[in-house]
Amino acid sequence: MGGGIYLIQDDDQLVEMMEQAYDSEDQLQELLETYPNLLAGDEIDRATPRRWLVISREVMIPAEEEASGRWSLDHLFLDQDAIPTLVEIKRSHNAETRQKMLGQMLDYVANVGIYWPVESTIAQFESNCRDQGRDPEQVFEEFLGSESDEERFWQKVKTNIQAGKIRLIFVADEIPAPLRRIVEFLNEQTDPVEVWALEIKQYVSQDGLKTLVPRVIGQTAEAQQKKSSATGERRRWDENSFFEELKIRRGIDEAEMAQKIHAWTRKQAETDVQWGTGDIYGGFAAILHQKGRKPHKLFSVDISGRLEISSIKYGSQPPFDREEKWVELRSRFSSIGVSLPVDKTEFRSPAIRLSTVPDEAELTKILETFDWVVTEIKNS
Repeated sequence: MGGGIYLIQDDDQLVEMMEQAYDSEDQLQELLETYPNLLAGDEIDRATPRRWLVISREVMIPAEEEASGRWSLDHLFLDQDAIPTLVEIKRSHNAETRQKMLGQMLDYVANVGIYWPVESTIAQFESNCRDQGRDPEQVFEEFLGSESDEERFWQKVKTNIQAGKIRLIFVADEIPAPLRRIVEFLNEQTDPVEVWALEIKQYVSQDGLKTLVPRVIGQTAEAQQKKSSATGERRRWDENSFFEELKIRRGIDEAEMAQKIHAWTRKQAETDVQWGTGDIYGGFAAILHQKGRKPHKLFSVDISGRLEISSIKYGSQPPFDREEKWVELRSRFSSIGVSLPVDKTEFRSPAIRLSTVPDEAELTKILETFDWVVTEIKNS
């Protein structure tokens, strides 16, 4: 054990707190589940501190399709950029156990993109919320805000998994020198994977006060140069920057079409334009507001030239949460080339590519369909 730390109380009394080992790995797991901020997101990204959404503890990861779980991960978190963060916890005293932990984590990385569908992550998150007596939607809104697009977030999780953009964190009460060197080496060599070690020491006083001190290990100067911050790739759009960039990327015709959709949105009563971030999927969304109801996202237009609809957003809000209205909505959207699922609770984001809209008449038909949508929502 190392030395202590000292607290000065209000009466100027000095309280010595001595380092104390955890009773078990389970104790450290419970602390991380209860206090996710112990993952020290401000040290992982000093420019934009990471915030954590708890997905589940003891996550089962299959080794092949349609198989039951082969590996058990101690914790799964997501940060605000939808980057999956895999956490494995071991106390430091056992070198053989540490080597096994390292091998397990590399196993996860090699297989996560193949055998880990995003739907299972959503199911684990919702199940974990219910186990704690909390509403999953409320938990998500507390994490990203009431105006956030939940379906887009989960789609980004899927994209990150497929691209191997994940984060590994080894957690222990003490990180020994051999593990530190391995983590630093991996963090320099792996891209886009991030690899970290997190040391969380526990200090206790004689009268029962307790302090936890997390410290992140693994970021060398070379790794910092090789890897940009997860938020460094983000770009916040506004009207001028978006349409100028869209014209460069997709051409004048698509940019003009997007401008007409944007103009339609601004003309709608109680509907506003919400600008997003991201160099790949960022753009603007049309949000319908009604007093006493949750905002309804009608569609989004992104920098890749797509008009996208969230099926689950429509299917969970009136009037389209009723079966007969869902059938009518599917028929209307089908006529403009948007295929909604039969099951209104299915996770899907159908889209129209602006490049496939042949002429002004077809664009008018699309916007008239959304005129009908707005009327139906307001009359419900």
